[in-house]
Amino acid sequence: MALKRDNVKINYLSRDFQSIKADLIDYAKRYYPDTFQDFTDAGFGALMLDATSYIGDMLSFYLDYQANESFLATAIEYENIIKHGATMGYAHQGARATYGHVTAYVLVPVNSSATGPDSDYMPILKAGSTFIATNGAQFTLLQDINFADSANEQVTAKTNSTTGDPTHFAIKASGPVVSGENRTKLFENIGDFIKFRKLTIPGNNVTEILSVTDGYGHDYFEVENLAQNVIYVPIVNNDTTTSLQAPNILKPVIVPRRYRVERNRFGTDIVFGYGSDSELSNASLANTRDIVLDLHSKTYVTDVALDPSVLIKTDKFGIGPSNTEIRVDYRANTAAISNAAAATVTQLGSIILDFPNRLNLVRATMQTVKSSLEATNEKPIQGDISPPNIEELRELIQGVYSAQNRIVTAEDYKAFIYSIPPRFGSVDKCAVMQDRDSNLRNINIYVISRSTNGYLETTNSVIKQNIKTWISSKRMINDSVDILDAKIVNLGINFEIIARLDANKAVVLDRCVSALRVYFDRLYDVGEDLSTSDIYRLLNSITGVVDTMSVTAVQKTGVGYATTMFNVKNQTTSDGRFIKAPKNVIFEIKYPNSDLRGTAK
Repeated sequence: MALKRDNVKINYLSRDFQSIKADLIDYAKRYYPDTFQDFTDAGFGALMLDATSYIGDMLSFYLDYQANESFLATAIEYENIIKHGATMGYAHQGARATYGHVTAYVLVPVNSSATGPDSDYMPILKAGSTFIATNGAQFTLLQDINFADSANEQVTAKTNSTTGDPTHFAIKASGPVVSGENRTKLFENIGDFIKFRKLTIPGNNVTEILSVTDGYGHDYFEVENLAQNVIYVPIVNNDTTTSLQAPNILKPVIVPRRYRVERNRFGTDIVFGYGSDSELSNASLANTRDIVLDLHSKTYVTDVALDPSVLIKTDKFGIGPSNTEIRVDYRANTAAISNAAAATVTQLGSIILDFPNRLNLVRATMQTVKSSLEATNEKPIQGDISPPNIEELRELIQGVYSAQNRIVTAEDYKAFIYSIPPRFGSVDKCAVMQDRDSNLRNINIYVISRSTNGYLETTNSVIKQNIKTWISSKRMINDSVDILDAKIVNLGINFEIIARLDANKAVVLDRCVSALRVYFDRLYDVGEDLSTSDIYRLLNSITGVVDTMSVTAVQKTGVGYATTMFNVKNQTTSDGRFIKAPKNVIFEIKYPNSDLRGTAK
């Protein structure tokens, strides 16, 4: 007698082809023993069992696959991991740019007094000029190279064969370059307004969106998310006392026209806002009901991550274009490998050479100067050009998520300070600590900069204000921040060694001093202690040194040194192994040639 079906439980662990088929056969034998008896592989019943098992196996596989792809830890599809990252605040970078410097040379005729090159024929190599490496990679000049700059090197290149007087001078100058070439894509016939309009630049070689402009001359600004309606614009700093360290001042500006960039392995998407031009003056907030309806009706691309918590920060998530055309200027790599070894960027591409007084100059001479232009890269142009693999991508996403795009810890403050764009000024070192003398959440940030000759110097007021503006949008609302100067303490190192009997004491001392120069070549952090024990170990490792008898640190004062009061003896630990640095103090060996002294016995 056949069993009642209610008495047989379904085995939900049977999810592969063979298990499903075995359960189906068992099911048929139990409930259809008289009507279905042909279980041979060649029978029609076997065909139906195989077909059903096949469908069950496929459904089980794809259900498991989709379930795994729903979580960052188990997803294996690159694009799905990127989408998980977008919901966690990670912005995929796409193609990577490489950075370096190119050195350029020109021949300039002698001036009328035969004392140097003619300044009128010293050209300016304009930003946007391109250079090409032997591997085909193209590099774009980011800043003008002014050959008239007094800091440039000048040497006699040609002389009169009869008199020996110079006829031409070679001028050497350098400027920063980035991989890729500047390109333009025009999107014509942008029709009626569409919420969250998306424009795609195909290809996986786009490194940066430079500008987006519509046919009416309106500029659109890139933001991290469309809810962000404030950007920071550089304003030229005209204060001559501070402009050298900080050529620009940060100014917050509200931007109704904005876009965000989404990158994947196949292209770069530019996503515009929710509002139309007709709503530009409407101060109402975005309607959350409409947002939800749009998400479900898929009237725009659903992989745009929206955070409902930021709806109160914006009006319509920015203004999108309509009934116009969109011009996109961007930069894209020209080769799969954009790194370049030293002395390989030697070919001139599109060169923009300008003479300030060209109307008063001889055309033939200008052409001669232009044709003499040569370029090379004295150092390698390097960068991380390989995209992250799946495991690296997961780690990056988790790291970004833990930071939460906000400043809470001291490490968060330091990370944001070091990430300020260089054109707004930068600091070499900083230290962050809570003000113990304050009852409030007052944060003291100690900063220090470096002069053009490489020495430590205090940071000017413009840079401090730029830093304060830069971090203001990310810090905790109840944090008050003071940007203060770190105090410089100049130290000298005196040491005494015992040299081998068969060694030349002068040679051994020279080795020791040279090793110490390398050791102190790096810049100390603010609040970092000086380890005398490390110096002992370093000196003892030098060839010809039997033992190090003493290492003593002394403060250097006087002309050219910092004026900070510091007692080395009181700050030395009882075992003599460390010289403790207060949290707002940074040590510097300013003049290694004279501040590192030793004797040998």
